[in-house]
Amino acid sequence: MLKEESQHTEWKETWRDDYLRWVCGFANAQGGRLLLGVNDKGQVVGLPDAAKLLEDLPNKVRDLLGIVVDVNLHTEGELHYIEVVVQAYPNPISYRGHYYMRSGSTLQELKGAALDRFLLGRHGRTWDGVPLPQFGLADVSAPAMVRFRQLAQRSGRLDAETLAESDANLLDKLRLKEGAYYQRATALLFAADPQRFVTGAFVKVGYFESETELLYHDEVEGDLFHQVKNTLDLLLTKYLKAVISYDGIVRVETFPVPRAALREALLNALVHRDYAVTAPVQIRVYENRLRIWNPAVLPEGWTLDTLLGAHSSSPYNPAIANAFFRAGEIEAWGRGVERIFAACAAAGTPKPLLRYQPFDMWMEFPFDPAYLKVLRAGQGQGEQVTPEVTEQVTEQVTEQVTRLLVALGDQTLSLQELMQTLGLSHRPNFLALHLRPALVAQLIQMTVPDKPQSRLQKYRLTPAGRRWLARQA
Repeated sequence: MLKEESQHTEWKETWRDDYLRWVCGFANAQGGRLLLGVNDKGQVVGLPDAAKLLEDLPNKVRDLLGIVVDVNLHTEGELHYIEVVVQAYPNPISYRGHYYMRSGSTLQELKGAALDRFLLGRHGRTWDGVPLPQFGLADVSAPAMVRFRQLAQRSGRLDAETLAESDANLLDKLRLKEGAYYQRATALLFAADPQRFVTGAFVKVGYFESETELLYHDEVEGDLFHQVKNTLDLLLTKYLKAVISYDGIVRVETFPVPRAALREALLNALVHRDYAVTAPVQIRVYENRLRIWNPAVLPEGWTLDTLLGAHSSSPYNPAIANAFFRAGEIEAWGRGVERIFAACAAAGTPKPLLRYQPFDMWMEFPFDPAYLKVLRAGQGQGEQVTPEVTEQVTEQVTEQVTRLLVALGDQTLSLQELMQTLGLSHRPNFLALHLRPALVAQLIQMTVPDKPQSRLQKYRLTPAGRRWLARQA
């Protein structure tokens, strides 16, 4: 019995010309062997026409695939079988106009985005480096260029002279132009609306009560630099609830996913995704976890273990990655995943889960059970302060805050009514010295907390504020 089938070996009991698809698949992958006269259990069953196939197969392969293979005759006892040895080819090989690829122990026909990806790679090109004739300098967003210059100046990875050049020259220095045309990467990085040029170039965020029950969602559009910033802001202000504590009188917000880890995961999803796939990056937030999905392709020969271990930098979109590196947003040493895990470890949050299937990358952040316990105790508001901490804070209440609490008493008053009661007319001072410190210390609360600027907004004492006043009586 022969060794089992693998990525490099396929067994067939007889020969049919249709099996040239397997030869094509081996040539487009890492090479392999097609064994004829072997059943699916690895047992040699013999090949009656072995001598004729020994002569015919090299010609069939050459005429229909345009490649040369080694065809060898082997014998086991009195049974003959044939071995077709296929080398890996650097150029794309097709069979009757179709392209096949050996993946694991299966044969896959390449179509759509997968075929585009394959053909580009065989010609030494990347998707983001392909010229985009319909994109011109007039499509470049001035605010996007301003933001990039600010980021690059702060990072120090582009000199002041380069940053002072015109938009056209700066884009050329970033190697985002090929001949007369800008590359696809330019539209993603600097167009006000990249979706005009690249379908699916946005982020979709949703809050799910279950795997199928969506409660609400948002879409984040714009150039990639803004997508990273705005998605992060959206998650931290709307989708993730912070547990509140105090260090002295300093308010400390603790999110279930560390900001640094979340930012790095967003950068990985947007910079390294496969934009030939028209689906957007998707972020699903649940009560107890957050999951980020993006269409992704690992470098040839890589596995999930490679990604999780120490590895070199091999960006799927090198032009996009270079711009983000110059802006100081990413590193160039393949440490993105490592930095995510390190940020979670430093914050004491659960270890993220990473799952990869061909063209699909999932990163999931489970929430700490202790965080969930405190969150649920906070009556769904996402803010919970222990009585001990609150007592420490109220011991440091200023004279101005004290006056505010006394003025409120058992009433519910608007900002103007509070200022009138206190005999104050200078709004900025009232906000800075009275109102905001009382809110931060959680001694007062808004009646419309979801809309701080609402014209109907009023203020009242919290239980902690009432306890503090009771102690002063």
